Amino acid sequence: MTGIDEAGWLPPDVDRAIPSVARIYDYLLGGAHNLAADRAVADRLSAIQPQVAQVARRNRAFLRRAVRFMLDAGVRQFLDLGSGIPTVGNVHEVAQDVDESARVVYVDYEPVAVTHSRLLLAGNPHADVVQADVTLPGVVLGSEPVRALLDLTQPVGLLAVAVGHYLSPDADVPAVFATYRDSLAPGSHLALTHLTNDFAVLSDPRVAETMRSTQDHIYPRTRDEVLALFDGFTLVEPGLTTSANWRPDRLSPVVDPHDDGLYAGVGVRS
Repeated sequence: MTGIDEAGWLPPDVDRAIPSVARIYDYLLGGAHNLAADRAVADRLSAIQPQVAQVARRNRAFLRRAVRFMLDAGVRQFLDLGSGIPTVGNVHEVAQDVDESARVVYVDYEPVAVTHSRLLLAGNPHADVVQADVTLPGVVLGSEPVRALLDLTQPVGLLAVAVGHYLSPDADVPAVFATYRDSLAPGSHLALTHLTNDFAVLSDPRVAETMRSTQDHIYPRTRDEVLALFDGFTLVEPGLTTSANWRPDRLSPVVDPHDDGLYAGVGVRS
């Protein structure tokens, strides 16, 4: 896969030597918006655990199913935290395929992710991106795109897919999620996936050790810790499960949780 560095285009303030989780994830999903440093980390992760790319693909598939579930529930506006680099099947594509007026705001702090989101969304009046740290909900919720596109008095689909495990305990992650929750109207939904050491596939300590070479460390959490992020939300069936096993598409095989690695769930704010 040829990455963006060979294409000769890159935001000028990006340090090519520092790997980024957003670009590593892009590479694992088969994207081209990544650098040699990102691919090197992804290859090391794959050498430790060959299923890491499969875990990324299952996580992406969960995102699409969760958005469709929210659309079926009548949600027409979405706030995607830690949205990453645009790839096929992004939230606005899924949502606006159902309702072209559905509104989406993406949030990421990584400049390549934000730059490519802006390029992708140019000319789309119902979608925008905020460059911000998701652990600062006041900054995110007070941003111009959120104020312009989202009506917080109406239900919102809050997406925190594969972002929580990059948030340090120093940020008081439950309090961060509670702040977002308290800003949302009843009927809003939270969709979340989170890395855990409870399952074998990504529990090898070399995974976390490898990620320390990037600008984003990982902080796996237990089932109880992940459940705490849903405080104030009622989990829909099948409750907190794994990404592949949350309302899988018809005829999809059941996946052993130990081969999945990510807790996943969707909750509704009452």
